[in-house]
Amino acid sequence: MGCAALLVVLLVLAVAGLCRGDTWNTPLEALAALTGRGESVVVVQAWRLPRVTAGIAFGALLGCAGAVFQNLTRNALGSPDVIGLDAGAYTGALVAITVLAGTSAQLAVGSVIGGLLAAAVILLLSVRSGISGMRLIVIGIAVNAMLTAFNSWIVLRAELDVAFAAAGWSAGSLNGIGWDDLTLPLCVAAALAALLVGVSRAMHQTALGDELAITSGVSLGRHRLLTIVAGVGCTAIVTAVAGPIAFIALAAPQIGRRLTAAPGVPLLPSALTGAVLLLGADLVAQTLIAPIALPVGVVTTAIGGLYLLWLLIKEVNRP
Repeated sequence: MGCAALLVVLLVLAVAGLCRGDTWNTPLEALAALTGRGESVVVVQAWRLPRVTAGIAFGALLGCAGAVFQNLTRNALGSPDVIGLDAGAYTGALVAITVLAGTSAQLAVGSVIGGLLAAAVILLLSVRSGISGMRLIVIGIAVNAMLTAFNSWIVLRAELDVAFAAAGWSAGSLNGIGWDDLTLPLCVAAALAALLVGVSRAMHQTALGDELAITSGVSLGRHRLLTIVAGVGCTAIVTAVAGPIAFIALAAPQIGRRLTAAPGVPLLPSALTGAVLLLGADLVAQTLIAPIALPVGVVTTAIGGLYLLWLLIKEVNRP
């Protein structure tokens, strides 16, 4: 199953997302509404299309973030939601909400700064053994636990209405997302995609070993800085808009690698798989207890927890 098959699955899920709402539309009705015809134009163009767009874009960003850090650590557990980068981005967003006005720009900047600070702490604590291996993963899990506790303290100390909003947002949700919420994130996502394309060749070379990368002309310090900034940016932008959505970044790169039989952890299959997983999970979240739409993070956490357990067992049993 290659990238073309993933694209077909993604297209099917996108059409299903345009059809899904309080009432179902047929695919023909949904596609007609996209062209401005029919009775569901406003519903499809103003409500459902932004949600589908967010699902595709955010899923791709999370898949790319997972691929970046799994290549960097050379470990399938090296995902931003496992090693504390999601929690750091959430901390930055919480500060923007509780201390500042909580505008879209402040949330984005706060999330990026929080994620980068968390990454800096993890790297500094892991520097004795480099930035790869189980040492970084274990330190990241510890940092993740501490940041999660700190985030809970921020929410408990906040004003009641802010605390309710932050607690609900922490589940990770695409509910209520509109075009106004997506303008800035999509522009940043395009810039991050260009950066990832630029570092992709060097990223695959470093995944084969530092010595090989150096002999092929890769500047490891500069490359690692750029990839960390790109990876943190990918997860932080999603967190700023939708809240922390767990396990997509963890699962998408490995699933994409296996589906496409690709060497290493390539970016394109990871992005496509992340988009498929998030869009599919959001459809499940909308359908489970309809007409109430669950936060998509509830679904991804339930499924991703099983995947994480399998990965941990696999790591423990590795010779």
